[in-house]
Amino acid sequence: MCLSGKTAIVTGGSRGIGKAVALKLAEKGANIVVNYTSNSTKAEEVVNEIKKMGREALAIKADVSNSDDVKNLIKETEKQFSNIDILINNAGITKDTLLIRMKEDDWDKVMSVNLKGTFLCTKLVGKKMMKQRRGKIVNIASIVGIIGNAGQANYSASKAGIIGFTKSTAKELASRGINVNAVAPGFIETEMTKKLSEEVVENYAKNIPLGKMGTPEDVANVVFFLCSQEASYVTGQVINIDGGMVM
Repeated sequence: MCLSGKTAIVTGGSRGIGKAVALKLAEKGANIVVNYTSNSTKAEEVVNEIKKMGREALAIKADVSNSDDVKNLIKETEKQFSNIDILINNAGITKDTLLIRMKEDDWDKVMSVNLKGTFLCTKLVGKKMMKQRRGKIVNIASIVGIIGNAGQANYSASKAGIIGFTKSTAKELASRGINVNAVAPGFIETEMTKKLSEEVVENYAKNIPLGKMGTPEDVANVVFFLCSQEASYVTGQVINIDGGMVM
């Protein structure tokens, strides 16, 4: 397994894309820290799936927008594992509404979790990686951070921020042997999209050249590549995983 002996922290790893990434990295040999905010049951289910693969796994509750929580996340990870080799900044929330109806709290909360959370985790884990002189960081952005989306001014801004953050940190950390990249998923089958009507899904699909929604596993496969040795010369990039929606 090409990630054998590696330790990965996956924020928001109890469901959706985060869960798929955690399972993929474990399948390829990594030990996994599954970060979650509220649903311990879901997080432990992922941990148990990983342990069945013969890997080590640990669920840690932490609000990534809170620096003390992030420090504890790292502390607990280091108690269990000797190193942190991979960081997947996946934790994120939405509070969708049109701009004129958007409350200040709707803006602040999304920016705090999505963008500030990525900043805090990258800064604190990055310090560890700099001492090791190696590491892989993959940030989960979104195509709406590139093209925008009505009703998602806060979410789009947070994901656009992550893209800029990715490029800046990639330049800062490259000399220490750390690769920083981002993926920008498009229309992916998750709990969120399952709530949409069949008509809405069909309308979205019409704008996708490949004619279908993606799966969390589609995202996980690209994330795994970016965490592998095969991507050692890739940094500061944003890879769209969208079936061709944005070209």
